[in-house]
Amino acid sequence: MSLVLDAAAQDLLFREARTANTFSDEPVTDEQVQAIYDLVKYGPTAFNQTPLRITLVRSPEARERLVKHMAEGNQAKTASAPLVAILSADNEFHEELPQLLPHFPQAKDAFFSERPVREQAALLNAALQAGYFIIGVRAAGLAAGPMTGLDFAGVQKEFLDADHTPLMVVNIGKPGEDAWFPRSPRLEFDQVITTV
Repeated sequence: MSLVLDAAAQDLLFREARTANTFSDEPVTDEQVQAIYDLVKYGPTAFNQTPLRITLVRSPEARERLVKHMAEGNQAKTASAPLVAILSADNEFHEELPQLLPHFPQAKDAFFSERPVREQAALLNAALQAGYFIIGVRAAGLAAGPMTGLDFAGVQKEFLDADHTPLMVVNIGKPGEDAWFPRSPRLEFDQVITTV
């Protein structure tokens, strides 16, 4: 084996992990979410920036407000998931760089003084962190249902502000009955990897 992770961990995080479409009614606790974040916060980003923001949608009223912004095929999934998270990019992440990059605090102004540059960096690095978050959900023994079928402007207006760009909505919980669509194909190594 070329991997350090044992086969069970590989299956949990990748091979057997799937995007869930239904969930059981077992709740997802704040402690589980804390454990997920405390693991995935160590994933690498450029300049150690941390633009990902996670808005947990727990109350029935907030869930109802979110569901109306989901694509029709995603509404029932989001309405019934034990926990839903809105993942967004904080376009003002640079304000935290002196804390997060103490050996180079001037990075805040040297690289990110202009809003368009920040937005591009926030989008890329928050998307990277979103991937870590999904793997963290799996590491907690839960299933994630990440979705981009939604009214992004509506979600931003309803839950965020002009400094936060929504990336996706993630349904979280233990899988329910008939949770999985058939596994879709993946590209093979030689279709993706080029050596120069």
